[in-house]
Amino acid sequence: MGTRYCIRNVKVVAPDSSLSGKKVDMLIEDGILKEIGQVVGSKDAVEYDLDGACVSIGWLDVGTQVGDPGYEHKEDLNTVSLAAKAGGFTGLASYPNTHPVVHSKSEVLYVRNKTGVNLVDFFPVGAVSQDCEGKEITEMYDMRAAGAVAFSDGKKSIQDSGMMMRGLLYVKPFNGVIINHPFNEAVAQGGIVHEGETSTTLGLKGIPRLAEELMVARDLYLSEYTDSRLHLANISCARSVELIREAKQKGFKVTTSVNPMNLVFEDKHLLEFDTNLKVLPPLREACDKEALVEGLEEGVIDIISSNHIPHDSESKELEFLYADYGVLGLETTYAVINTNFGEILSQEQIIEKLGVNPRKMLGLSIPSIEEQAEANLTFFRPDFEWEFSKDDIHSKSRNTPFVGEKFKGKVIGVCNNGLLEIFE
Repeated sequence: MGTRYCIRNVKVVAPDSSLSGKKVDMLIEDGILKEIGQVVGSKDAVEYDLDGACVSIGWLDVGTQVGDPGYEHKEDLNTVSLAAKAGGFTGLASYPNTHPVVHSKSEVLYVRNKTGVNLVDFFPVGAVSQDCEGKEITEMYDMRAAGAVAFSDGKKSIQDSGMMMRGLLYVKPFNGVIINHPFNEAVAQGGIVHEGETSTTLGLKGIPRLAEELMVARDLYLSEYTDSRLHLANISCARSVELIREAKQKGFKVTTSVNPMNLVFEDKHLLEFDTNLKVLPPLREACDKEALVEGLEEGVIDIISSNHIPHDSESKELEFLYADYGVLGLETTYAVINTNFGEILSQEQIIEKLGVNPRKMLGLSIPSIEEQAEANLTFFRPDFEWEFSKDDIHSKSRNTPFVGEKFKGKVIGVCNNGLLEIFE
């Protein structure tokens, strides 16, 4: 007999489940939920009384940037796993922007073989173009057969419309999905921050909303033309929300995501030149932030992604103009969302956007909280108040603006693949 765990006094948060809102005990044996209810027969089980904490299916992050292979000094597969667990994620769909790029079956197999059976599942996203350069299309069939769950050039937006169209057509026969970060480089023209009053005050070249909006419109047209599945990653503009809302109403096969930075910060926060706020998409204005939150409420925006981009100090502790884009996100995503929007979004809605919709978009099976199901779980306390410190950073990098921030809502444990970790 394998390891048995008895988890007592947890409240189920599970959209569309009859158990949602109920307080239960769970008996987990060999990674399977053997009993849910008032558990009896917990002999020889390791017991944890979680005193009313919540439990949901394990969360999955779409678009995590890992450093292995090639950038292990920023993040390796072990440290990104530690960051994921701390943030409540039991699965990561990792972008292909490594060195070498994940653009053939050998790189996909490298990631899968190196991660193996872990508490955190890794789902590689294969590149659409060789080296993510937007010139030559990859062998996506081969990568899919090797285990790639989606296709994207990751942090590099697909600029060429023909390449984007061919990618959408390529994945259509197997109902695959192309993920694109909407960013028109020709319109952005080397901009650094959002184009507006703040960029003028700072003396920095601006990135107009149009750089995103044009790409969103283009990709939506191409998705309609090809009748293929599209995911627009990390939108930041009010008009983008409108365009996607209209497309969904017309039945387009489109989903979209947003990340916490664009939900809680505005470009005015850049006045102190904090390089941890130098991100893509850039921080926009209050009207954009409000539209994004409204899109989350309505369900126009399907997924909350961490947009986890680790950088070493040599890449961030520079003059603002020269610092790299990106911040850590895995450890803080739930806490940021729950702290700022816990009165607007129900816990069921948050879990839908962290755990259910990411898997739907990727075509992965969705875990369930029912007897005889595999135990893929996240444990968390929505009302727990705490302060985020450097000790709470599990990534190899340290680029986050949230050190010293007081949060409401904390992850306290994860379970997956027969492995269980409770942090408190």
